[in-house]
Amino acid sequence: MLVFNREQVNKFILSKHHLTKDSKVDDIIQISKDLCGLHATGTIEPYLSLFARTNNFKREDLDNELYINKTMARIRGMRKTLFIEPREMIPIVHNAIRYTTIQRDVKYLEYRGISNVEYEKLSNQILKLLYKNELATSEIKKVLNSQKDIIAVISIMCDEMLLIRGKPLKSWKDRRISYAPFKKYFPNINLDEINETEAIEILIGKYIKNYSPVTVEDIVWWLGLTKGKVNSALINLNDNIKKIKIKNLQYDYIINKSDLDTLSKIKEDPFQIVNILPGLDPYMMGYKNRERYVDLKNYEYIYDRSGNATTSILLNGYVIGIWDIVEKPTPQIKVFLFDEVETQIKSQIELKCKNVGMFITEKDASLKFCNKMTPLTKRTMGGFMSPLKEC
Repeated sequence: MLVFNREQVNKFILSKHHLTKDSKVDDIIQISKDLCGLHATGTIEPYLSLFARTNNFKREDLDNELYINKTMARIRGMRKTLFIEPREMIPIVHNAIRYTTIQRDVKYLEYRGISNVEYEKLSNQILKLLYKNELATSEIKKVLNSQKDIIAVISIMCDEMLLIRGKPLKSWKDRRISYAPFKKYFPNINLDEINETEAIEILIGKYIKNYSPVTVEDIVWWLGLTKGKVNSALINLNDNIKKIKIKNLQYDYIINKSDLDTLSKIKEDPFQIVNILPGLDPYMMGYKNRERYVDLKNYEYIYDRSGNATTSILLNGYVIGIWDIVEKPTPQIKVFLFDEVETQIKSQIELKCKNVGMFITEKDASLKFCNKMTPLTKRTMGGFMSPLKEC
């Protein structure tokens, strides 16, 4: 079995994720395809994921594709979390995970005290209402004047692709959004053109192509499906994949055979690659086995108890620290490094953090280095969103 070192693999994946200087592109749809979608649980994270991978990204670039060109959409995806997916991926992702989502949604309706008959009635009323104008939850609730949990109904309508999540009410940071009928945004998408088995196989193939080397456990975790379904798909993909080892790591890794030559040619490079990534970035959230890019002694500073990745600083694909931002009263970027770094590396970190601060706040942010951090595993839920709050 071929053996590669971790540095080779990290630089190989950084390049596939558009996180090296020569792999950055300004085609955000292509980036989304190559990442199998952008994590979109939060509001600003997808923008920051794109900012890290492009040369000239502007916030309106993503807004235009989502709400004007309608080439992308925020939908329920892997592990039942929200992703921004390019249009061609919508039927694939939806059908790969829809049965696990349906099971959850049925229980959710029961928990919220909404019968199937009530759901059907309310969903029809909401669709009729939204064909006239996109509306926010508060506006829908006001018109319907129902005692039922309209938020739950809207959430499930989005899962069923009856509704699509539209633009924020105010700024790009606003969690309040409007909704529209899915068919109004995407009249030509046929959600039934592919079945579950085909969708799972296609999605796993895309994941291996863009995230490998990966373990079987990585695939199972990333998709949120059973190991049986994953193994069935891998049997059909077997002719195109090969197992390899990464030096000093215990797992067997899967990679596309077509990528072996490219990986083998990666040599040590004196140029140091620094990346400033948002919380829940695909590079950080794409794997269950994370020893390749995380020192386990620092794990509790990088991931919370639910496995959510916080805002991270990478050096050559390896996490070396954490960053955070405070916007008021004046913008400030906080940095916590696990160990001392060379002056040249520290200068790169400072410059890239200030660039991120300018992107978020449109102001020049000051920089503060922190000498300690409370582990995320000892913080309350949601602590990963402000990891250096106590600094």
